[in-house]
Amino acid sequence: MKTKTFLIFIFLVLMSASVNAQLEDWLKKTAKGLTQGNNSLSEEKIVDGLKEALSIGSSNAVDIVSKVDGFYKNPLIIIPLPEELRTVEKTARNFGLGSQFDDFVLSMNRAAESASKEALPIFWDAIKQMTFEDARKILSGRDDEATIYFREKTSQRLTELFKPKVNEAMIKVGVTNTYKNITSQLKSVPFLKVQPTDLDQYVTNKTLDGLFYTLAQEEMKIRKDPAARITDLLKDVFGNPGG
Repeated sequence: MKTKTFLIFIFLVLMSASVNAQLEDWLKKTAKGLTQGNNSLSEEKIVDGLKEALSIGSSNAVDIVSKVDGFYKNPLIIIPLPEELRTVEKTARNFGLGSQFDDFVLSMNRAAESASKEALPIFWDAIKQMTFEDARKILSGRDDEATIYFREKTSQRLTELFKPKVNEAMIKVGVTNTYKNITSQLKSVPFLKVQPTDLDQYVTNKTLDGLFYTLAQEEMKIRKDPAARITDLLKDVFGNPGG
């Protein structure tokens, strides 16, 4: 009886291993989410397709945000006043400081537009490092999975690059002087207290947020809109998901 039970156990283990192997194979193919007829796209083609998509998407995103008004005229990514100024803005405007607040917002966004131009080489470097596992995760993941990949791979380097560029741009377009003028004049307004903020860090963070938001929108276009797949390779890789 024990021998019979043992043999049944061995049989079930072997069957389980076989099923698991088949399941793993199926999951691998499904994770690719890409087929043409009965022939799966090669790993090389999948990675090349992803790299091409990310190159196009990142270039588009940088072009959008780095042009004049790329931040300032986009209500979804415009950099607003820092929180400590928003809390006193209404009162300050009543004291005739409205134009300075407006100039300050404009100059912060001009700094962001200028700094964003520097992002593309770092994006391209992250694209070059992409593995098949990265590509498979992106293709089978969320609509912004590629953007998440970029955030993980580039945020630290972009912050290090952007901060001095933002500082330089803010000096050039007058952000720092405008901020100093505003805070200086606010001191003369009764009952208003303004805590200083690290403008370099604030504008850098908001620039990154706007850049990654725009990148996510470009990624979604390629995933969802056939018209955005402007090359044959993109049509192959993204044209028949889950096939």
